[in-house]
Amino acid sequence: MRNPLLLASALLSLVLPVLAAPSPLPALPGSSAYESWHSGSTTDFVPAPDSPTRPGLLLKGGGGDVEAAWRWFLDCAAGGDVLVLRAGGGDAYQSYLFEQIGGVSSVTTIKFNDASAAHDPAVLARIASAEAVFLAGGDQARYIRFWKDSPVAEALNAHLAAGKPLGGTSAGLAVLGEFYFSALRDTITSAQALSDPFHARLTLGDGFLSTPRLAGVVTDSHFSERRRQGRLLAFLARLRAEHPDAPRLVGLGIDEATALCIEPEGSARVHTAKAGSAWLLRIDSVDTLAPGIPLEARGTAVAITPASAFDVNTLELGRPGPAFNLRAAGGRLETSP
Repeated sequence: MRNPLLLASALLSLVLPVLAAPSPLPALPGSSAYESWHSGSTTDFVPAPDSPTRPGLLLKGGGGDVEAAWRWFLDCAAGGDVLVLRAGGGDAYQSYLFEQIGGVSSVTTIKFNDASAAHDPAVLARIASAEAVFLAGGDQARYIRFWKDSPVAEALNAHLAAGKPLGGTSAGLAVLGEFYFSALRDTITSAQALSDPFHARLTLGDGFLSTPRLAGVVTDSHFSERRRQGRLLAFLARLRAEHPDAPRLVGLGIDEATALCIEPEGSARVHTAKAGSAWLLRIDSVDTLAPGIPLEARGTAVAITPASAFDVNTLELGRPGPAFNLRAAGGRLETSP
């Protein structure tokens, strides 16, 4: 008669290697629709039960990286696989994130060359397996054309729903809020938006990403450097008219080399490499909003600095930075303390 303990041990020795065998990352065979770069492990990372991913949000204003913000974001990824999505440029984040910042299993960049890549099973599998996804800068019109109402949008929303971190810079930041400036007809300056809030280039959208902490939010990047206060006020005026039942409507402008890091529960901190700020913009009143006529509106802008404590749920701001009253009239923006 066989020893049952020996039999059980033998069976266990056959099962354990199967259970412990690591799974490879989904392959990216490549096609004309996309290009990819990879650094690090080719094994799919599995977070430890006592160290899961955190659904943090990284809002970067472009114009330079902020190491402290990146370290926070990668910590949200629990040391796992990081995926950079873009529709222009190349592998700029590969060595920076994997070698200079470090602390993650791998970094992959996928560059979309056309919309068909948004339906590629290999691309979708890699999004599903990533612990963190970051949307690079470039042209947000491509992100809207390539990804909106596509399997990629579904995959990104599933990523958020799974409690994983998401970030973006410049064009990538532009599409993170509930509302967004799509740039489908090129960019627009503050002067153009204030002179005609229905200018052909002022293209707004919604219904792309389901980011709960950014409900009712429209973002803007390169904020102070490119004097975008006026156009963000124009965005808010248009959105207020087009979405009168929205529970809230605010703008978040992020300066260059500056990032707003939003924790899972909604508290947020600013990190900056050159004394930048995030800006909370509210619209208080709209007196004139019509095609071909300069916008007449009032609002406020308050700086969120590294010393500030900000809650995106309540919009409460402790230790705020400089604050300004905004008045749009005659195609210009006037500011006063």
